[in-house]
Amino acid sequence: MTAESTVSSPGTHPRDHRFSPVSVVPPRGTAPGARFPLRRPPAWSVSPVPLLVADGTAALLGALILTGNQLHPLLPALLVATALLLRPRRACPPVPGVLDELPALCGRTAVAWLALAALVAAYRPDHALSARTLLMGFAVHVAASCALRGTVHTGWRAVLLRNPRTALVIGPAATAQRVAAAVLRHPQCGVRPVGIVSERQNDTEGLPVLTTSEEVERAVVQNGVRAVLAVHPSVRAEQGPLLRALAEWGCVVWEVDAESPSYATEERLAGFSCRRLDRSAARCADAGKRALDVLVSGVLLLLVSPLLLVCGVALRISDGPGVVFRQERIGKDGKPFTLLKFRTHRPVDQHEAATRWSVANEHEMRGFCRMLRRTSLDELLQLWNVLRGDMSLVGPRPERPYFVGQFSRTYPGYAARHRMRTGITGLAQVQGLRGDTSIEDRCRFDNVYIDNWSLWQDVCILLRTAGTLVRRTGS
Repeated sequence: MTAESTVSSPGTHPRDHRFSPVSVVPPRGTAPGARFPLRRPPAWSVSPVPLLVADGTAALLGALILTGNQLHPLLPALLVATALLLRPRRACPPVPGVLDELPALCGRTAVAWLALAALVAAYRPDHALSARTLLMGFAVHVAASCALRGTVHTGWRAVLLRNPRTALVIGPAATAQRVAAAVLRHPQCGVRPVGIVSERQNDTEGLPVLTTSEEVERAVVQNGVRAVLAVHPSVRAEQGPLLRALAEWGCVVWEVDAESPSYATEERLAGFSCRRLDRSAARCADAGKRALDVLVSGVLLLLVSPLLLVCGVALRISDGPGVVFRQERIGKDGKPFTLLKFRTHRPVDQHEAATRWSVANEHEMRGFCRMLRRTSLDELLQLWNVLRGDMSLVGPRPERPYFVGQFSRTYPGYAARHRMRTGITGLAQVQGLRGDTSIEDRCRFDNVYIDNWSLWQDVCILLRTAGTLVRRTGS
């Protein structure tokens, strides 16, 4: 995790997987070949109104059971509001069946009725709902929901079969052709691939392969492309500017797991696990994460400023000038930034600092520098990187450009780590993957963290990091 290195090899033997390295991508809006005409085709979208009406009507029909109980007229309205708040929000392209939704539908309806019964019992004990009333209301509510939602789904399937959403599949040509062929064999998905976007041509028969930005632009405009299927873990990192441009054009971007099944997900596309990359949700998540970063890093900088001053003075006295170590690292979307930390080791030259692996020989350090490393106090200056926005408190650890290119070619999914801001600590670090440990394992944990990100997960990782600082050796 640190920059001053004298050990020449990482902790595990690499494998040759022919992955292209991460490159430094241009800022938003400057990606070559990713500018589409301002005039967009009409947006293809499924309106949520029919399902809202269906769920609201089902709740009202269930509430008719309450009319003979002399209850406050607001209670049916409360039941309707609760049912709408608990309604499912499924984003996957295939329209679900009634039987698929039935277990979750029963659970949500039961919660709504039990909450209503508890409220009535608390405020009107003399009019508490009987078990018979609850069961009848529940049964009518569920039956009406199944009938009405089934009607809406049937209409949607008919629309999707007549007018499927055209799509581009982005990824290695062979994998993308396989996914496209599977989707075309299942027209009920409502998605019709019209082209493959890949870095190179492939001999596999199938859809045309688009390798240049001009071909992509032409395909998007001529076919009215409304969806994008990203079928490889590294696509989001390597094709970030193109995906952003397509999303701004109005395309819905889906991440499809074409290699290994993910049994935890409910979203499927022609049998493949998938999930929608929602720009608005991503912006909200990024805003929440950024707010946490600014708040915590700002408070910590104020609290530890005396400690930073003491460490800087002591390091200057014990190890001479050059207290702050600066080094280029690769951050979100492959963009470089300057990482700050206290200097605990002095490389022979710039080449060694940039190309030697990141575990310093502690026996060569002075005692105070060794203490900074073991307690991770040398990393405290990175709070300034967090406050500036270069890094986050929690995220994949940043590496130098030399190793980013090397590891991206060697380890599957390494490039995908750059979908999120790098961090001072992360899920891999609290799992003990610090220092000279497996890069493949770090990569896997980093991508699991990104795929399952939540603010609560960040808080948990920060608490676990604080608990391990006094027991672990820094890295």
